[in-house]
Amino acid sequence: MPRWDGLDLGTEGTGISKPLSRQVNLLGSMLGQITREQIGEGLFDRVEDLRILCKRAEHEDDPSLRDEAVDRIADLDEDTIVRLLHIYTTFFHLANQAEQQEIIRINRERARQSGPTDWPMGPGSSDGEQNDKPRTESIDAAVASLKEQGYSLDEVVDLFGQLDIQPTLTAHPTEARRRTVLRKQKRIAELLSTLRRPNATPAERAETLDDLHAQITFLLGTDEVPADRPTVREEVEQGHYFLHGSIWDTIADIHRDVQHALRRHYDATAKIPAFLQYRSWIGSDRDGNPNVTADVTRWTFAKQRRDTIDHYLDELEHLRDDLSLSRRQVDPSEALITSIEQDAQEITLPDELRRQYRHEPYRLKLCYVEARLERLLDRIDETHVEDMAADFTADDLLADLDLLAEGLNQQGFREAGRSGRLHRLRALVKTFGFHLAALDVRQHSGVHEETVSALLAAAGVEADYAGLSERAIQAVDPNAVGSYIVSMTHTVSDLLEPMLLAKEAGLGDVADGAFQCPTDMVPLFETIDDLDAADDRMETLFTHPVYAAQVEGRDGFQEIMLGYSDSNKDGGYWMANWALHKAINDLGIVCDEYDVDLRLFHGRGGTVGRGGGRTSQAIRALPPVVHNGRIRMTEQGEVISFRYALPDIARRHVEQLVNATLTSTAEAQQEETYEKMFVDKVSTDSDVAGLMDRFAAYAMEAYRDLIDDGTGPGWRWYTRVTPIEHVSRLPIASRPVSRGGGVDFESLRAIPWNFSWTQPRYIVPGWFGTGHALHRLLDEDPDRLDTFRTLYQDWSFFRTVLDSAQREMARVRLSIAEQYDALNESGPSFHDTIETDYERAEEAILQITGQDALFDNNPVLKKSIRLRNPYTDVLNLLQVELMARHRATEDESERDTLSQALLLSLNGIAAAMQSTG
Repeated sequence: MPRWDGLDLGTEGTGISKPLSRQVNLLGSMLGQITREQIGEGLFDRVEDLRILCKRAEHEDDPSLRDEAVDRIADLDEDTIVRLLHIYTTFFHLANQAEQQEIIRINRERARQSGPTDWPMGPGSSDGEQNDKPRTESIDAAVASLKEQGYSLDEVVDLFGQLDIQPTLTAHPTEARRRTVLRKQKRIAELLSTLRRPNATPAERAETLDDLHAQITFLLGTDEVPADRPTVREEVEQGHYFLHGSIWDTIADIHRDVQHALRRHYDATAKIPAFLQYRSWIGSDRDGNPNVTADVTRWTFAKQRRDTIDHYLDELEHLRDDLSLSRRQVDPSEALITSIEQDAQEITLPDELRRQYRHEPYRLKLCYVEARLERLLDRIDETHVEDMAADFTADDLLADLDLLAEGLNQQGFREAGRSGRLHRLRALVKTFGFHLAALDVRQHSGVHEETVSALLAAAGVEADYAGLSERAIQAVDPNAVGSYIVSMTHTVSDLLEPMLLAKEAGLGDVADGAFQCPTDMVPLFETIDDLDAADDRMETLFTHPVYAAQVEGRDGFQEIMLGYSDSNKDGGYWMANWALHKAINDLGIVCDEYDVDLRLFHGRGGTVGRGGGRTSQAIRALPPVVHNGRIRMTEQGEVISFRYALPDIARRHVEQLVNATLTSTAEAQQEETYEKMFVDKVSTDSDVAGLMDRFAAYAMEAYRDLIDDGTGPGWRWYTRVTPIEHVSRLPIASRPVSRGGGVDFESLRAIPWNFSWTQPRYIVPGWFGTGHALHRLLDEDPDRLDTFRTLYQDWSFFRTVLDSAQREMARVRLSIAEQYDALNESGPSFHDTIETDYERAEEAILQITGQDALFDNNPVLKKSIRLRNPYTDVLNLLQVELMARHRATEDESERDTLSQALLLSLNGIAAAMQSTG
């Protein structure tokens, strides 16, 4: 008998790689063995029976086998169902970690096979093929491409200087896992990575396997669903877990990658500005969240400052270990000696330190820097932000570090100054300052309108409207305060109202008769109508004397945010994407006309229905007119965990982001490119633009018929067949799921809307309407098929949107969704409507792309979906049974038990689908 006698997953022959197959089999075997040991043989047999039935139903295309599984589940008691849910959910947590390790393995293999062949011992190791071609979508590849196009070193440095990339972390409720589960998953990932080491001894391997077994045991015994909703402060802590973890290290790695690329292709290094910075909404996003108060935001400012300085002190301690240069060996620079003398006049170090480092000026200088930072820590008070005013700023810290680097350079230690810990710390300070991540404040436009109305009615002003005074902003650090974002911007007054409130609260100055606010006022356009009118709204603002003065006071800069989630919920998949694309192009044009420096802020979620997908592809698909190097995008919920939980994946994500922005910016500045010419043709060719207008309109027509504007039978069917009732109770975020008190279509937020469609495997927001639109357009004119084929081949926007739709369709499971449809005991069913649209979309997509089957263009992910399906099916069938029992019983105690089980089922399917909202 094998050591781990557990689940026989049978991954061999499924098409997935051997390393992934081995790890998934190992994890499944361990999980099964632990189930036997901890819970019993009987439950293990049920796990296997249900899994095998659903797997056979898939492979043999025999619905009766799935029906048999349904019958067996109906005979189970609630306690057994809960245990089964927990085991299957744990399996997907483990499988997800194995897949991430496979991503890391593939990325590292590709990196090993690329790189300069003249490096000592090659780019990685001596085995396998090697070439001198950089890895695709890397910073090295971007710089190599620019060199091939004839860019000089100065021109490349200038391009980096144009970059302003700002990923923005939010606490949007799409991460269904508890923080303790995330930590255990990270530890499991580390152990899986250790098992891949080819030079591990038998003893080390045995020890790793024992540790892995223990972690899986702990994971299986851990509650999936948190007992209470997290507080805002807990959400801030969660964000800091990533900011001070993998993101912190990734920033340093990315800056080092830039220098390596410059050395490789230009045989030089250069001073590169902070082209990549992070922002956050966590602790400052007030839209619909009454728990985010001024006190919470004050606390967040203080915590970010305190924790960041703490991290710098750790970095400085390590740097002090390195910089042991003695004046008895090397003469220090005059500038360094002068700086130390000035420090000594302001700061008194302990005699022991001055004696210990009397011959080591670099270490002595660092002691003074550390003393200044410790003095700053003593002055941070989370309740009185105004007391945090400092006489030592992040710029001062950077100047001291630059002084050390210049000294090393003058003394012949140039390489030591431009690499290693000193280079790392300089990159960190340039990026994070003392503020870590600038906080945006977001508020709904309706709140401003109500507040202004109340003030005008009372003919007075609320003294503490903003919660933070101008003095407080200057004390904290101007860089710590990001933008003021007005959600649901409909009219010009929606931007002028918060400016009035800011003026009355003392936030800003009057210059030359015009009020100027020290923060950026950012409209957020979210509905289809608002996106269509966005360029007109901005033109009106740019010509309004009050707002024009505000823009001028911000050096002609304007940030504009676009909502991918609410636009989809409003108009459906194709209308949202097309309306966003047109709005982006039109906003770029109007900003050019008024000589305004535009930065677009893309409010993307994790799922395709909320603008999710590969960020690098989305950047390349933007109209060339907005490729100016400036870009922001939200990083939400499970997206943060997926992209930033593991350092290798975080680094790959960020380098792809930088690569896409850098190369797109360079391409947009060229006189003519094929993509630019094609996009210009789309913008001016009434046939192509008109075709896209009709495509979007037809798709929205089908979507609106399905949802009935949230008032008709379609909405009632949705509430019966999806678990939206239970999604609204899932305690995964401090923010309520709806803007109002109840759950209706208008007030329901886009995240639970997407979450609830994903659970029964319909995934409507990510593709629905495609079939109706394409069928109607091709029926009207069959020759349009050739047009669509050309668009797919030559236009990155159309290809990206169509491929994203087919990716979501590959995850749709209509045979399982039909089980949910059976819960609809009264009123019309819309299952057949969705199925018809799916079949039409599938037929048309295959004709356009030339594929034999959906998602053939991504065989790796397609194989993963097929491998997961049978196991996910079991979770779905368990959830359907729980929903039926919950509706059938009137016993409150039993309903509570079933409700808790349903919350666990939501987590399980979210893990299986690797997405929530």
